[in-house]
Amino acid sequence: MTQKRSHRLAGFTLVEIMIVTSVIALLAAIAVPGFLRARKRSQATRVLEDLRIIDGAMSLYAIEKNKASGATLVFSDLQPYLKRSTPLYNTGRDILGHRYRNFIVDQYPQMSGRTATALSDVADASFWSPYQ
Repeated sequence: MTQKRSHRLAGFTLVEIMIVTSVIALLAAIAVPGFLRARKRSQATRVLEDLRIIDGAMSLYAIEKNKASGATLVFSDLQPYLKRSTPLYNTGRDILGHRYRNFIVDQYPQMSGRTATALSDVADASFWSPYQ
């Protein structure tokens, strides 16, 4: 007896591969904006935490050095009150590379306007309160 041999080779057709590729591209198109938004939201949280840390450092400096309300400080005054080897301690800049400002005793420190603009789509004014 002779066996009939199928001329069809095992494997995927071009149409099947194109469908799988299309499904993967569709899933990526849905997921990527969510990942980018989550990244920006984490950057905003980091900037807010840095502002809180700077505010605490300003308070400690003012108490220790007996500074009156309204005294202007520079970032180097605050460095001893920050954790060493952190990006904030080393650069005095936010995660986007902009400088923090308004180091005045009994006033909240502020972020750069460019940082606020860059993160405005994920963090509204209530998110930044009271550091707006």
